Amino acid sequence: MLSDVLNRSWRTGGRTRRGPRTGPGGLAAAAAVTAALLPAAVCATPASAAPVPPAHARTHYYLSLGDSLAAGYQPDARTDVPGVSYTDQLYQRLKKSDPDLVHVQLGCSGETTTTMIDGGICSYSGARSQLDAATAFLRRHRGQVTTVTLDIGANDVDGCFSASGIDTGCVAEGLATVTKDVPRIAAELRAAGGGGPRYAGMTYYDPFLATWLLGASGHTLADLSVPLADTLNVVLSTAFRINGFRVADASAAFETNDFAPVDAPGLGSVPENVARICALTWMCTPYEDIHATRQGHALLADVFQRALEARGR
Repeated sequence: MLSDVLNRSWRTGGRTRRGPRTGPGGLAAAAAVTAALLPAAVCATPASAAPVPPAHARTHYYLSLGDSLAAGYQPDARTDVPGVSYTDQLYQRLKKSDPDLVHVQLGCSGETTTTMIDGGICSYSGARSQLDAATAFLRRHRGQVTTVTLDIGANDVDGCFSASGIDTGCVAEGLATVTKDVPRIAAELRAAGGGGPRYAGMTYYDPFLATWLLGASGHTLADLSVPLADTLNVVLSTAFRINGFRVADASAAFETNDFAPVDAPGLGSVPENVARICALTWMCTPYEDIHATRQGHALLADVFQRALEARGR
């Protein structure tokens, strides 16, 4: 049942990670906790490492980081699928203008902001965590890394959803962690990579909008999920911008705040944001899974490409 998916998360498919792969009131209270913290933000199955190909003088790198969206998890395959992720699709686009570009993909299914810093889900050769592996790579290849992308933070809060509603205490705790950790992650990446690369971080779409299809109780839960997504995305956007990252606004691309009714094939009249979630994720399929489909990942790649190509920061 769709209600069961509320107990799932971007942790689905989490496993030990190899080295670089190339190629209502309660919510208001949670938001208030986050607002108070924002000033502080400002002042699985083991796999062997896949080595980065030997570099030559012209080699450039695209370094992609994050959770299972960056890694390309697909529920029909029950694993990460090469070529599907927005990171792989973005790489193919970037490579058209830079034939010597190599994709170094460190994304880890199930990663939280804490595990990205401290490790504990995926393994990286010679590094304790994804962040350690990323900063070491950036230092080692100064002047060769052209692009860094990041999505992280959803797994800190998505477990706060259940069929009975939203655990606002859990939301407040998760948002506090994201508010503390993401600025550190972004700052360490920028310090390691310097001013050469283009950096971009992503906001999230709201998969729980699909609960609208459950009827009146689902309408309420979908309505409540949007302020949570908005608050998370404000935290992320703030952390990215203060550390020189461009913002890839997936939330806007998925029309997260648009409840205007539309006629959607197979669904009838539903809000635009619900129609988008059903069209671009696995939520309204028999898999009832929060991850983006190949088409959804293509849109995420569009969002990152626009952010990276925008003039200025």
